[in-house]
Formats: sequence, structure tokens, C-alpha cells
Amino acid sequence: MPSDGEADTEKDSRPPCVPNLPEEVWLADFRRRLRAWYSRHARDLPWRRDRNPYGVWISEIMLQQTQVATVKPYFERFLAAFPRVEDLAEADEQEVLRLWEGLGYYRRARQLHRAAAEIVSRHGGEFPRDVEAARRLPGIGRYTAGAILSIAFDARQPILEANTTRLFARLLAYRGFPGSSEGSRRLWSMAEAVLPRRGVGTFNQALMELGSEVCTARAPRCDTCPVATLCRARAEGREADIPLRKPRPLFEVRHEVAVVVWRRDKVLLLRCPEGQRWAGLWDFPRFQVDSETPASLAMEIAAKVAERTGVTVRLGDHLKTIKHGVTRFRITLDCYEAHHLSGPNGKTDLPETRWLRPDELTDYPLSTTGRKLSEMIRWHGSNLDVGS
Repeated sequence: MPSDGEADTEKDSRPPCVPNLPEEVWLADFRRRLRAWYSRHARDLPWRRDRNPYGVWISEIMLQQTQVATVKPYFERFLAAFPRVEDLAEADEQEVLRLWEGLGYYRRARQLHRAAAEIVSRHGGEFPRDVEAARRLPGIGRYTAGAILSIAFDARQPILEANTTRLFARLLAYRGFPGSSEGSRRLWSMAEAVLPRRGVGTFNQALMELGSEVCTARAPRCDTCPVATLCRARAEGREADIPLRKPRPLFEVRHEVAVVVWRRDKVLLLRCPEGQRWAGLWDFPRFQVDSETPASLAMEIAAKVAERTGVTVRLGDHLKTIKHGVTRFRITLDCYEAHHLSGPNGKTDLPETRWLRPDELTDYPLSTTGRKLSEMIRWHGSNLDVGS
């Protein structure tokens, strides 16, 4: 890490033609304070213990829209299963998704798998150092490329994610919406201006740490912030109002059904096709329903199971109700058992299916609600007569 004296001698790096960026004296003071604070308060995280580009990349993908505490055990299991990029590239997608199960946003795992294959085939197994080459990999945008290249290679690349967006907006007292084109331009310019000449990877991690642990979205800890006296929002008493929050999305309420179809001692599982929720994962037959009476609901469920799987069923008991959220949807999921009568019907456009014993479900990647349902039937079995 550079010394404080080196920070003070850095030349003005502010992007041209961007108004209201701090002067170099302010920037030098900010760098000095942030480095000193981070040297005392940096968390011991598994992906910070070395600068291996492979581990840095895996951690950055996992941390997208996911809390650090959640990511830790996933990161360690993932690296144990796939210690090298070649191991990840050669793995079956289902194995990758199974290890990712519970992290959500499964598209990240599938893009990670495809990117590993590209790194092996096009870059000789080495993560590309060129920012444009990195951004051409699946799942890697401007922030992720900058984070990986700065942390792994000390490349002088800026970063802007949720924590640094909030931090920079408050430091500048930026009153606009950070997600607008003008807001994005202003905050990326700040991210570029604040960069030191050396030790960029550590500095970028310090920025994210300060935003995550001190400059929090609610009740920021200004009394313990090392740069509080440099913060324009704090000086104006507006730290609670900045950054301007995006309006809350309107949630759509949905009623869905998941059906555990038994055929003797096995249950039906289908693979979610491309373009649908949880693409690549496996699931019980699941769909939205509209019926309001028990009789019409039973008919609708049987018809939709046949339509989705080619299997005709007799509906059995209601197992449980699970309430959960997916993106903009707030879902009430009613789970039922059903008894196989006939089929599949031979249609060629049906999803890939498997008949599996409950103990075999542990080998297949499922959604969080699918896993809850699989665990329930694995331990309690079926209430249906499964002799036929």
C-alpha cells in the first residue's frame, strides 16, 4: 500500500469538463484518510487473502446483489469444487447450478460457466488483463471488469456499484437520481478522479468497505466515518436524503401451484427451459392459476400438468403454502401432491423430464422453494396410494 506521502504527491486526475468534482487537495486528503481507516478496519474475507484473478472474478460475480455473509460459504465450496478455471470450464452445467443453489439470480452461474470456457479456449486459461477483452466475457460489465482488473492486477480502473454510488453521491451532495444518464456520468467521473496512482485494488476495496460498513443506506454512521468532514451531504445535513432513491416498484401478486406427481415411489421433475424463470434448473410442475373454487382449481391443475408435461394426473392433498418473492412478483405458492394416471403423451415440444426417487433430488439443482418441497417429501414421503 502506498504511503501517505505518495498519496499527497499524486497529480490531478480529474476527468475534464465535469463540474463540481473536488479539488486535488481534497482528493489527496480523502485518499490518505481512507487508506488509514481501511488498514485498521478491513474485514478478513476469503477472497481477499490473495489476488488470484480466478478467485477475485468468482467473488465479484457472487457478490452481485448478494450480501457478503451469504456469499462466504458459497465461495469456499465453489473454489473447493472448481479450484481452477479449467475445472469450472469442464464441469457440467448442472453441477455448477447445484453448487450455486440458494444464491439466486442463476443467470450469473450460467454466464460464469460460459465465461470460464471462453477464458480457457480464447485466453489460454488466463483472465484477460485488457478491460475491453474482459467486458466481452459473459456476465461482465463495466463495474465487474474494473473491480477484477484493479484487485487482481492493480490496473487503474474505476468502480461504481451500490456502495460506492451511495458514498460518492453523499460526498458530492448529488441531488439527482444516480441511475440517470447525468447521474451515472457524474459518479463515474468521481470514481475516476479519486483513484490513486498505485495500490488501486486495495483502494477500490476500501471504497466498497466504507460504503458497506459506514456509509450505509439507512442510518449512516457519520460519527465513525473517517471522511465525514469532507462530505458535502453531511455538511448540509442531507445525508439521509442522498442519494435520491428510485421509486419502489409496484409488485404483482400471483397465485401459483407446484405439483409433486408420484408414480409409484418416484416423482416427476422437469428442466426449466430457456427464457423462463430459473432456466437450466429443475423443478416440479409449476404454473400460475386463476381458479377460485376447489373444483375448478383441481380441473385447472390437472389440465396444466398435462399441458406442461404430457402426464395425466389425479390431484391429491394440499401439502403446504409458501409465500415468497421473485423480482417484481409476490407469490403465494400452493403445493399439492398428485397421482400419475398415464403419459407422457409423446409430444415433442415438452421440457426435459425425469422420474426420480426423493433421495435422488439432492443431485439436481432446484430453486429455493423447489428445494423446500423436495426436502419435505424426502422426509415424509407421499400421502397417496402409490401402489399402481
